[in-house]
Amino acid sequence: MRFFLEIIRIVVLLIVVGGFLGWVENNIYLFLGMNIDNSPYMWLISIANLLFLFVLYRNRWQFSGWYKGQQNRKLPRKVTFLLLSFSCLLLVITPLL
Repeated sequence: MRFFLEIIRIVVLLIVVGGFLGWVENNIYLFLGMNIDNSPYMWLISIANLLFLFVLYRNRWQFSGWYKGQQNRKLPRKVTFLLLSFSCLLLVITPLL
């Protein structure tokens, strides 16, 4: 039962936090004078947000949930740095394409 509660928690976090990130990014791009709503590369921003949320979940949120598995551990520092760097790169490149 705890496993299913954790899955529901993950989906809610993805929807709420992902939606908030998208809203903030859209407002930042609009402030900078870039309208990316109709961009064919909008999926790159979604991938960047998913990477960021994945790192956030694996390094923080998994330890405060209902599911207490034996394999819960943080990502290595190099992997965290690589994923967050790639996420930032995607956010910077998207409006330039």
